[in-house]
Amino acid sequence: MSSQDTTPSKVAVVGAGMVGLSTAWFLQEHGVEVEVFDREGVAAGSSWGNAGWITPGISTPLPDPAVLSYGIKAVISPASPVYVPVTTDPRLLTFLAAFTRNSTMRRWSRSMRALVPINGHALPAFDDLAAGGVSAPAHEAHSFIAGYETRAETEFLLTELQHIAESGQDVGFEELTGDQVREAEPTFSERIGAGIRLLGQRYLNPGEYVAALADSVRARGGKIHEGSRVTGVTDERTGVRLAIAQSGTQTFDHVVIANGTWLDQLARPFGVRMHVQAGRGYSFSVPIEHTPKGPVYLPSQRVACTPLGDRLRVAGMMEFRPPEAPLDERRIDAIVDASRPYLSGVDLDDRQDEWVGSRPCTSDGLPLIGATTSRRVHVAGGHGMWGMTLGPATGRLLAGSIVTGRPAPELTPFDPLR
Repeated sequence: MSSQDTTPSKVAVVGAGMVGLSTAWFLQEHGVEVEVFDREGVAAGSSWGNAGWITPGISTPLPDPAVLSYGIKAVISPASPVYVPVTTDPRLLTFLAAFTRNSTMRRWSRSMRALVPINGHALPAFDDLAAGGVSAPAHEAHSFIAGYETRAETEFLLTELQHIAESGQDVGFEELTGDQVREAEPTFSERIGAGIRLLGQRYLNPGEYVAALADSVRARGGKIHEGSRVTGVTDERTGVRLAIAQSGTQTFDHVVIANGTWLDQLARPFGVRMHVQAGRGYSFSVPIEHTPKGPVYLPSQRVACTPLGDRLRVAGMMEFRPPEAPLDERRIDAIVDASRPYLSGVDLDDRQDEWVGSRPCTSDGLPLIGATTSRRVHVAGGHGMWGMTLGPATGRLLAGSIVTGRPAPELTPFDPLR
């Protein structure tokens, strides 16, 4: 038996976001010693400021025909919910070309069917984390409503829900009138004339939850190295060697690369050719008169709102720019202008925690999960908007695959070498 076939006893995880920490936690469930390395710190990337939705019922591929409807507006208008800068960056141009090719109904349906099995693990994996001592809650969404100005506008989401169901995904919903929407959730304004209530979903405070997950990893004996940038991974006869900026090297039995939009640099030498593109999202929090009983969704405006204590997190935008680019206030203004007519009792001018984070996106809308050309080097990334929802499921399935040496069938469509 070769060294690559033995059960690992010590594994490094690169990335301390939801995906990386979930993988570390589930590896610990199998008795594996783990160390996590992050270039900044826990939840420093896209895990901190996102909407915090746990929505396996609507976890769908990002490339779809509706995105293409933005057309040239996406390139020239900072107010567009999808913004693509004019660029000569060959990696971004290649990504956009492939993204466009995948934005057909046939390819969307194929990718949706691939997501259904892992979506089925999403909520049970959160239950495992709660039972295992992760202290932060994942709340049941007693009210998760998508609000629209007219009944006709609901047809797009209703059609999408039909296609999701036809793919085999379980998703429950109820249609509501405008009065029923406001009776259930006064955060919606009088401009809302119709709505759809999604059933069986959850939500959480992302920063709080990921911090609690990190605390649990530490309490179970794991080490988390913050401010430790991994600059290289080398598969050697004695193990996998990590080069760490300003810290030298360390060797482990296996490594999991889960560092979001920086995945390319470390994974490419191991046969991972699919580019992980930063799809940047923006958010901020505002005071509210009435605390919603769950997420408040404005699909036509592509704005997602989530109650976080006595404030409301307002999130939106898909901006294809480098992850290190500064926050663009025009995107914040666009979210404010788009959502203001449809929200009530929300002070959108009293903003705090303005934030931009980079969702790790792939051109086919499917994550990269599994072994690379080295059976000791694994990747877990490219979840797009669904890292919160699918992070624990990814960790549970990948950890089992690493320890047993048998790839989970649910992960087959997400082969990093595809």
